[in-house]
Amino acid sequence: MFQNLADRFQLLRRKVLGYGRITRTEIDAILRELRITLLEADVHYQVVKEFIENINKKVVNQNLDKRLNPGDLVMKFVFEELVELLGKSPHHLSFKNSGPTIVSLLGLQGVGKTTTAAKIAYRFNNRKPILVPADAKRPAAVEQLTRLGKRNNIPVFPLKDNDPVLTAKLAKETAEKQNYGLVIIDTAGRLHIDEELVNELAEINNVVNPDYRILVADGMTGQDAVNQAKTFKEKIGLDGVILTKLDGDAKGGAALSIAQVSGVPLYYIGTSENIDGLEEFYPDRIAQRILGMGDVISLVEKVKTIEKEVDQAKLQKKIVKGDLNLEDFMEQMRTVKKLGPLSKLAGMLPGVKEADVDEDEFKKIEAIINSMTKKERQHPEIIDGSRRRRIAMGSGTNVTDVNQLLKQFFYARDLLKKMSKGKMPGKIQFK
Repeated sequence: MFQNLADRFQLLRRKVLGYGRITRTEIDAILRELRITLLEADVHYQVVKEFIENINKKVVNQNLDKRLNPGDLVMKFVFEELVELLGKSPHHLSFKNSGPTIVSLLGLQGVGKTTTAAKIAYRFNNRKPILVPADAKRPAAVEQLTRLGKRNNIPVFPLKDNDPVLTAKLAKETAEKQNYGLVIIDTAGRLHIDEELVNELAEINNVVNPDYRILVADGMTGQDAVNQAKTFKEKIGLDGVILTKLDGDAKGGAALSIAQVSGVPLYYIGTSENIDGLEEFYPDRIAQRILGMGDVISLVEKVKTIEKEVDQAKLQKKIVKGDLNLEDFMEQMRTVKKLGPLSKLAGMLPGVKEADVDEDEFKKIEAIINSMTKKERQHPEIIDGSRRRRIAMGSGTNVTDVNQLLKQFFYARDLLKKMSKGKMPGKIQFK
């Protein structure tokens, strides 16, 4: 996410932190590079202008040339302004104590609106959601929503008489009678915002009075997404935005501009095509990722979601005894993979980029372990030369790869056993 932008900011950060002394000359150079970085990321020019002016005002009275670590102070100001730019504080959906909360999703064709509707329903499955198709122009949209609902056990209200307004009205009445807690209306899209679309959306708003009118916009379109937010807000009314496709090659300009230019906050960002690929938007955490400071809080939250799937007590006993085997290792790998691509998880750690993690290496490890018999996985010490040749052939690797995996596994197992007993490898021990 925002990898190119993050790379540029991290280069700048290293340069700034490397300055032993910062004078007006260095400040001008830093501000110039910041301006170029933001403009190349397709951030709105007015937003860039205000961003640079605000940082300049903060540093001008700080006597940076007399401070011991002036670079730290400059990056603190950059971080603060990024958070301000991204929306300052997070915004979340809140739910009514009685009656359904109604979310109307707006947006042009092809932005991922229908998929996003299903993602929201999946995320709040405990609220008893129902999906409502309100796009009579594109039959495929109704079929797609129905298919997504069926696949993820989410009820979908049928399109009535090919009439989106009537469908929305009846869906609200049904939700009230049957105690649904969340109604998500997937409204029609167009190639551009026209009068027919505006009138239809206004009618839907009138009959259901949605609690949230949220624009779904393609994060890869940069300033087009910002302009859409402004237009929808002016013509229909808007409470927030969800940016999709930020797992792709998005420059990041839309995310950095949209709150300031349109005056509406970002609620969520789409991070993958998977049903769980919707992430709450935290301005401070995104700013940390962009500056290469990691996002450990989000990583910890992700880990907590799978902790119940792992028998920690049983695993700890095996570690202490030195009985950890390759089946345990595979179980851990499968559990971690549920959190998403390993490269994206690594990207949440300070100083680590997604590109630093080679997903193919993990696939190779998985192939090697899968080519072992159950007995070999449970007792890897029995794997001799002939077994290693068979495993290499079965996994499409070579004996060197198998040897390396086993060597690293045995080393890690011994290291974990020593550490669990308060010992460190080598001569150093804690007593």
